[in-house]
Amino acid sequence: MDPLDRFAFSQSSLQDFVDCPHRFYLRYIRRIGWPAIQAEPARENECNIQRGERFHRLVQQYLVGVPEERLSLMAEADPDVHLRRWWENFLDCVPQQLAGKRHVEAILSAPALRFRLVAKYDLVLINNEGCAPIFDWKTSLHRPTRKWRAARLQARVYPYLLVQAGADLNRGQPFAPEQVEMIYWFAGPQQPPERIDYSRQRFIEDGEYLLDLLGCIDSMREDDFTMAADDHACRYCVYRSLCGRGTAAGELDGEAPEYDSEAPGSLDIDLEQIGEISF
Repeated sequence: MDPLDRFAFSQSSLQDFVDCPHRFYLRYIRRIGWPAIQAEPARENECNIQRGERFHRLVQQYLVGVPEERLSLMAEADPDVHLRRWWENFLDCVPQQLAGKRHVEAILSAPALRFRLVAKYDLVLINNEGCAPIFDWKTSLHRPTRKWRAARLQARVYPYLLVQAGADLNRGQPFAPEQVEMIYWFAGPQQPPERIDYSRQRFIEDGEYLLDLLGCIDSMREDDFTMAADDHACRYCVYRSLCGRGTAAGELDGEAPEYDSEAPGSLDIDLEQIGEISF
């Protein structure tokens, strides 16, 4: 059986392929688990990721109506000072931006070639002006550059798929690209959000790019999944020792791993339960 038959590509798996085809091959085709750490110091990195998961859970519960007072007590009881500050910053900055219909942790899926594209959104808000900003909560301790963030596959897959498959969130009416915006909200105090507008031209370009990328993957044979030419991609890759690219993990900085709701295994869902679209 072809391991990629009806494979559901997320921004996370596509990013793995773009960063290093061999990483994609090991992780998603061979499904090899490898016990290396992602970043040094290992304990601090693990704490960062777990802290991000707890923060996302607090925000998710707030957005679906759990009383703020109860969640604030949970945040105050958390032993991590960063999380307590993040929660205070969230309450100070975000609620006034959330008027409208909220779709929390919505999952959208659409066919693409013989595969599927799938995305899990922290929040899609249909505001009172009829626009659909996509909120994504970022909990990295070091903020990356706007250029780096805009170049990530998330910035292409999320708005593209909302336009392509978001009608189910909007009473059957598809969103125009100009109604969509990516808003990266950074949990640290005094960090303004990163806003990336969308447009019809970007939607067309993203569609062509993503279909070309999937077509490239589909045409590849086993030997074609080569390692990245630049070993910079290996700094935070758990397979680096397997590939002979060193044993030491990269230091925590702006490119270090952060909590990812679409990490491998987290989107092992029944796609037949998600609204089907055709195009």
